[in-house]
Amino acid sequence: MSRYLKAKLRIVRRLGALPALTKKTTNRKYTPGQHGQNKANKRTSISEYAVRLQEKQKLRFNYGISEKQLYNYVKRAKSLKGATGTYLLQLLEMRIDNIIYRLGFAPTIASARQIVAHGHIKLNNKKVTIPSFQCKPNDKLIIGSKTKSSIIIKKNLENFTELPKHLEFDKTNIIGKIKTNPRREDIDLKINELLVVEYYSRK
Repeated sequence: MSRYLKAKLRIVRRLGALPALTKKTTNRKYTPGQHGQNKANKRTSISEYAVRLQEKQKLRFNYGISEKQLYNYVKRAKSLKGATGTYLLQLLEMRIDNIIYRLGFAPTIASARQIVAHGHIKLNNKKVTIPSFQCKPNDKLIIGSKTKSSIIIKKNLENFTELPKHLEFDKTNIIGKIKTNPRREDIDLKINELLVVEYYSRK
């Protein structure tokens, strides 16, 4: 099951900031758990495997996908000619639930997934209800007429500040457009995608 329904701040404290998972913040700088505060006062070294595992978990929780889904994305990225890590991030960024989140229609990918699953989004004038649907450059995303007046959508758009360079947004008609595939610098997640590729190359 890809949806994570437990305490999200525990994940943030363990892995670092994950903007698409939750907007909540915490003042606790140590890892969760009974001994988390004691570990923060000690110098602890972790294995190379643990470092790669953490990077992989960042991708999973940020994009809200299952282990099987992520493994399939890695295999697909490897089949393309070029930098596997960059292609992996592009595939994840071009999911329709992530595009909805990046356009500012939803505060997190989990809520964006709900908007898509409930049939509120039209892609090129066709209703799409599959959150993992892969978008392409020049695709247009339109919010349904009844959803445009939604208080939640309006509130999300009011609080939205920064639009990625690979996207366009018509605020008057609430229509988003994908201009190009995202570049690495357009992705705001702090992660070393090469370590994720290395993690799966050992399997």
